[in-house]
Amino acid sequence: MPKLTTLKPRLSKMAPRLSSARQVRDTRYSPDATVRGWYKSARWQALRDTVLARDLYTCRQTGVLLYGDYPAPNSPVVDHVIPHKGDERLFWDITNLQAVSKAYHDSDKRRMEMGDAHH
Repeated sequence: MPKLTTLKPRLSKMAPRLSSARQVRDTRYSPDATVRGWYKSARWQALRDTVLARDLYTCRQTGVLLYGDYPAPNSPVVDHVIPHKGDERLFWDITNLQAVSKAYHDSDKRRMEMGDAHH
């Protein structure tokens, strides 16, 4: 009687396809999630303070004074005029930064960026 041999599986295990919203965001902007680190750096904090002082703690889009504490609608956000999408040059370019209110950043600006995502 012939000897039976076992065949090796021909399909490999697939990686999971579902990710958390944070994982999706991080890989979209930066495969190694370095952008999150940039926002936590002393260099960003100094640049952020410089932008807020330059713009006199006033929203460049609405004129609202930015004196609230996060997460108040009038709390200051330093926004990238042109979304950086992980581009280090755009991220650190002070001419690409503006002071805006959290309310503006989380509503009008987000709506504009979501509209741009479809192009």
